[in-house]
Amino acid sequence: MRRFIFVVGGVMSGIGKGTATASIGLILKSKGFSVTPMKIDPYLNVDAGTMNPLEHGEVFVTKDGIETDQDIGIYERFLDQELTRENYMTSGQVYFSVIQKERNFQYGGKCVEVIPHVTDEIISRIENLGKIKKADFVLVEIGGTVGEYQNALFLEAARQMKLKNPKKVLFILVSFVPIPKMLGEMKTKPTQIAARLLNEIGIQANFILGRANLPLDEPRKRKISLFCNVKKENVISAPDVKIIYEIPLNFEKENLGNKILKEFGMKERKNNLREWKKLIEKIKNSKKKLKIGICGKYFKTGKFVLMDSYISVIEAIKHACWYFKREPEIVWLDAENFEKNPKDLKKLDQFSGIIVPGGFGKRGIEGKIKVIEFCRKRKIPFLGLCLGMQLACVEFARNVLGWKGAHSTEFKKTKYPVIDILPEQEILLKEKKYGGTMRLGEYACKIKRSTLAFKAYKKNLVFERHRHRYEFNNKFKKYFEEKGMVFSGENPQRNLVEIIELKNHPFFLATQFHPEFKSRPIRPHPLFLEFIRAAIKCK
Repeated sequence: MRRFIFVVGGVMSGIGKGTATASIGLILKSKGFSVTPMKIDPYLNVDAGTMNPLEHGEVFVTKDGIETDQDIGIYERFLDQELTRENYMTSGQVYFSVIQKERNFQYGGKCVEVIPHVTDEIISRIENLGKIKKADFVLVEIGGTVGEYQNALFLEAARQMKLKNPKKVLFILVSFVPIPKMLGEMKTKPTQIAARLLNEIGIQANFILGRANLPLDEPRKRKISLFCNVKKENVISAPDVKIIYEIPLNFEKENLGNKILKEFGMKERKNNLREWKKLIEKIKNSKKKLKIGICGKYFKTGKFVLMDSYISVIEAIKHACWYFKREPEIVWLDAENFEKNPKDLKKLDQFSGIIVPGGFGKRGIEGKIKVIEFCRKRKIPFLGLCLGMQLACVEFARNVLGWKGAHSTEFKKTKYPVIDILPEQEILLKEKKYGGTMRLGEYACKIKRSTLAFKAYKKNLVFERHRHRYEFNNKFKKYFEEKGMVFSGENPQRNLVEIIELKNHPFFLATQFHPEFKSRPIRPHPLFLEFIRAAIKCK
């Protein structure tokens, strides 16, 4: 019998609901159950594709091409499962579907209302996910915080599911437990209010995960239990950790997996987290530092630095570094700074390797091109991702082929459009069809033998995920090859360039796709492994 676990947030957003959901999924999977997660975003956007990374964080792309919230990436990394569009739901999708059904007379002339029609649509999507994935457990993370208007309908749908099948649904509240500096004491009142707000909706939490700087002590657990009407043993400590992959092991110290089974009236089971424990041991023993620079533009928001815009890149670097027992020291390089202060390029010599990731818009482009040129000339290991590959081609055209003004038509009309838009993409742009219309999802890439890419993959054909509109312009290909650029990976269906690399360089490779989306803590991506191998060697 399929069971549903809803994970909701209390007090504030950004406290780690996604990581908690992924960790619970991993624990249940380690006990031999089949698990599938779902992220619910309360936004009216149909998907995450048109959202600003500085506001929403990274856009993660699944193999079937839907642009999603970064939590889908967290689920994939923890569970080592490839997820699909059914694992992601937004308010926009739900309302869009309900309106289409109404227009098609699928409600038979009834007055279409928020309840029950919108909530029925939500329930249908959750239940359908379990059927499609044939899962024992469906874990549903409801975005936002309890008490907000935006996610109220999703909570109402969850309440209805509990009413219909009380023994098959439970709720986990992930709530912030602050320790104000001026008091020096852990305060439970915000969590009490969050639990009460949940009660007002008609939902009683079965578990409360107390997110705090430090582990919850016994007095705090007793207080949360008493005032939130939760069994004391079901108040679980969720302190800050340096290594997020340690969270499942922390939860299992409190026997969370078996407590969940007990709530469902199921027998206890042993977990098998041996491989995960080995990973944590390896991470803790990785003490030699390796300095890697990421040259981007999506990390400054006011006076704060936001890492979420590049979270998959960061995690892929970590996975590869830990494989070689190295501790990554990741430094943000502001692309715009190198446009204003080109003398600062000399500071790049301190890095063992530099990555130029993906992005959109012309801001910081010339700075990135300068950084790529410096890496090429100074023999610093370089990995370009998506836009990073396109700009590596622009830099090569300008400074090796001598084509002044060479550029991508995304940013400028030029005599040398080395990066250009595909005809079908041009039509979409003219029609102002931006959402979900890029080259998205998984595509084949044929690898040439005797190349750096083949050395990394050790196979002729791979499948990688894409998110872009512009491609390398094949009419210039022979000129690049004559001057030493190697096109080591191509899409066999359309002969589109997927991977470029340079000879006589420790590591200079760039991809049109996003390899970071397929990296896992226990299985680092091959290209990141080769990049870090070269960085260690060059250091």
